[in-house]
Amino acid sequence: MRSQSTMLACALRKRMLSWNKHMKRATRMNDWVKTGVMGLDEILHGGIPRNNNLIVEGPPGSGKTTLGLGFIYHGARDHGEPGAIVSFELDPAKLLRDAAGFDWDLQGMIDQGKIKIIQTSPAVLLSEFRSEDGAFTAALREMGAKRLLIDGLTPMRLYAEVNDLPFREDVHLLIEGLTRLGVTAMVTAEKDESMTGVSAHERFVFDTIISLTREEMRRRVHRRLAVMKSRGQDFIGGSHTMRIEPSVGVHVYRRAQSRPVASVDQPTSEERLSTGSPAIDKMMDGGIYKGSVTLVSGISGTGKTVLSVQFLTHAIKNGHKAMLVSLDEHPAQLMRNARSLGFDLQALVDAGQLFIHYESPLELELDVHFERIVKLVEEQGIDCVVFDSIAVYEMTSRNEVADYLYALATFFKNRLATTLFNYESPELLGVSQISEELKGSHLVDNIILLNYVEVSTVLRRAIAVPKVRGSRNQQVTREYTIGVGGLLLLDESDNDTQSGAVPQLPFSSYYGLLSRSPSRQSPLIEGAVAKGEPMPESADLPTEKPQ
Repeated sequence: MRSQSTMLACALRKRMLSWNKHMKRATRMNDWVKTGVMGLDEILHGGIPRNNNLIVEGPPGSGKTTLGLGFIYHGARDHGEPGAIVSFELDPAKLLRDAAGFDWDLQGMIDQGKIKIIQTSPAVLLSEFRSEDGAFTAALREMGAKRLLIDGLTPMRLYAEVNDLPFREDVHLLIEGLTRLGVTAMVTAEKDESMTGVSAHERFVFDTIISLTREEMRRRVHRRLAVMKSRGQDFIGGSHTMRIEPSVGVHVYRRAQSRPVASVDQPTSEERLSTGSPAIDKMMDGGIYKGSVTLVSGISGTGKTVLSVQFLTHAIKNGHKAMLVSLDEHPAQLMRNARSLGFDLQALVDAGQLFIHYESPLELELDVHFERIVKLVEEQGIDCVVFDSIAVYEMTSRNEVADYLYALATFFKNRLATTLFNYESPELLGVSQISEELKGSHLVDNIILLNYVEVSTVLRRAIAVPKVRGSRNQQVTREYTIGVGGLLLLDESDNDTQSGAVPQLPFSSYYGLLSRSPSRQSPLIEGAVAKGEPMPESADLPTEKPQ
């Protein structure tokens, strides 16, 4: 007589052979199942192979049951696939209540015979799976079930541990039963600090593993979803943002860095767009190349937003569609400030030429934010975009900001959209911080620096353009003012050199301007001091006329 261990091994081998047989048949079917969960099918490249057995693991509150409910409900309502829900802990009334919170008519689907809720115990369910013609199997076949949710695996494991039963055998029994039923099954499993979640063996026997996480960052809850494996298909790996939203349920936002590249050859253009200032265009050897990315860096109050509005309004006049992504100022305040400088942004918004997208930095999630921007740009055909200010991304997620900016830059370059990144930098030149912390200076084609210069007791504004790819930009520092029309550069070319004075001389009379502590370089001043003569009057420099 064979030993008990030998008999057990034979039984397990028989079940595995049966399971492999069903898997090969499912593969030949080449049939895909859409989960119906918003965003998840995109990550799974359209869905999952039919008859795959999925396990969804995560800590309490991560959204396992909600994801499973959506899988069953949308399958029955949207894809004509009836489904059953097996619950060990939640009674049907609570499931109906949870579904109603997302405006899902779960009761209606039950009344139509498209969904069935079965509340049972692990012992009863395993007993049913030991038989090929039990009541559970009969009920699923009667309703033509194509999907099954078992919520969850943890009660089954606890049942086995309490009764000193081999849980590994129960798992194989479960998988064999699911395969025999011919359904696409989703099983949930708890995972917390006291439990390691799904064991290595369980991970092997399930075809698809979806891992959910829930963490608190700066008193905000962030949920993430990752597909750990899925047999028979490719998928987008990595961690994706997940939200539980009203009227939607689980909504998965693919990570921004996973956007596919449309073409190996990046589109380029010889066309240049004006910044809205002829003087700045001249400094940049003719303006900004279409499809390029420009970084505008400066201390608060130097006019980054003003230059952005100046650029966008000029682009709109020339037939472009524009968007201002505002992360610092509310649109109402932004429009009020712009009106004081002669820009009627409300009229442009009403005409559908300008779109202002505002999100509070307090609740910003990068993947969600990226998805909303991409959708708006693609739907409206926007080709000129300003981000004001990308320093908010650094505050939201310092570890991800470099990759995120690269994803943004790549997306807009592939669309040949002209982009401005505003960055508030408290440092001297505004470049080293970007290079070291954001790792972003190499991503941009052009850099415009705005700064304050203190001359005597007066703060004056300075602009420099240290980088313009593919151009012979002027390596000079110019003075500008902010007035009606935006940034207006002062013209030193018409200045009478004999009128140099203290304390306010043209910038050409100083050196070390960007250090914010310039030194004088004026023979007139030095001569007057040496001879004890009166100082000459300050120069009245002509200012660039607004366009």
